[in-house]
Amino acid sequence: MGTVTAPFREAIDAVALAGGEALKQCYQCGLCTGTCPWNLVKSFPTRKLIHQAQLGIVDFESEDTWTCATCRACVARCPRGVAIIDIMRALRNIVAEMGAGHLPDSLRVTLKNIAGTGNPLGEPAERRTDWINDPQITTFTGEAEVLYFSCCVPAYDPNVRRVARATAKVLHRAGVRFAITGDRENCCGESVRKSGNETLFQKLAANNIAAFNESGINKIVVTSPHCYYTFKNEYPKLGGNFEVVHYTEFMARLIKDGRLKPTKPVDARVTYHDPCYLGRHSGIYDAPREILKSIPGIDLVEMPDHGPDSICCGGGGGRIWMETRKGERLSDLRLDQAAGTGASILAAACPYCILNFEDSILTTDRLGRIEVKDISELLAESL
Repeated sequence: MGTVTAPFREAIDAVALAGGEALKQCYQCGLCTGTCPWNLVKSFPTRKLIHQAQLGIVDFESEDTWTCATCRACVARCPRGVAIIDIMRALRNIVAEMGAGHLPDSLRVTLKNIAGTGNPLGEPAERRTDWINDPQITTFTGEAEVLYFSCCVPAYDPNVRRVARATAKVLHRAGVRFAITGDRENCCGESVRKSGNETLFQKLAANNIAAFNESGINKIVVTSPHCYYTFKNEYPKLGGNFEVVHYTEFMARLIKDGRLKPTKPVDARVTYHDPCYLGRHSGIYDAPREILKSIPGIDLVEMPDHGPDSICCGGGGGRIWMETRKGERLSDLRLDQAAGTGASILAAACPYCILNFEDSILTTDRLGRIEVKDISELLAESL
């Protein structure tokens, strides 16, 4: 157990997290703990962590410091609107500043990869475009309509490259002139910042902002809700002012404008999972459903917890790079809800969600009973 008083407040101010002000607003009602989805599968004392922080106490060895998935459910229901995510971020920053040895092993390796190569998988930058299987996709030339940012996971993970390829296919079919910045781009830094490494986040953001500015285009279409939130809400404070659009918003508009016409039936019962960073963080609920409803043959059914009440997959706040014990995985719980609807396909719109759900399928008895697909894949199938 470590006790920190003034340095704790100074550290929060230094990284502009505003955690100190949030701590003052909390009056310990406990609604955050009652709301947190982790308490559906394990015990996570949100209120206790906040109270300890109010007293200037930080436990450098506590697993609880790294549990929060920043899903925003607690913030949405807090009677005083306390920025609980800022508090968690500040706590992690304090622990991280004590040395990498206080970080979870898997997170420490991931942050080292991102610092060295610009991506969480530690792959060479020149392999960032390996997902491309279409000669029409090029690095930006100045003639494109939009810049497409795939996210590190679809760019590097062989099991998720299909998402970036499906997105590219749909954009081509709509006649959208788009390009990429290639190996100039790197991780958006969202999970890095939520893990407490503000210095690395600033470095990543500066690199991306420079690459985007050099492209000469202002409109960016993104795959990941995490990239979307970061580019839209955090980069402007660092000088990166761009029009940022999540691909579901962009494609829903293409369908409304008649540039995309899904005609091939996809005969399946589908349920949709609202990603935290697309839903609660960014307020995008309708566009993904509009796309699914436009696809012939799809029978869209809702899970018990959907929309603003959607249960987190457990991958936010850097959790996607940390180990979660079997029996404590929110993605397992969410998969059970999806299967309970009778759906054969669980649709998602976030690479982190897809990774977690597919891992849950492999580690439970759901293999072959339900399939996880990105909305872009379903739309591509219908063209």
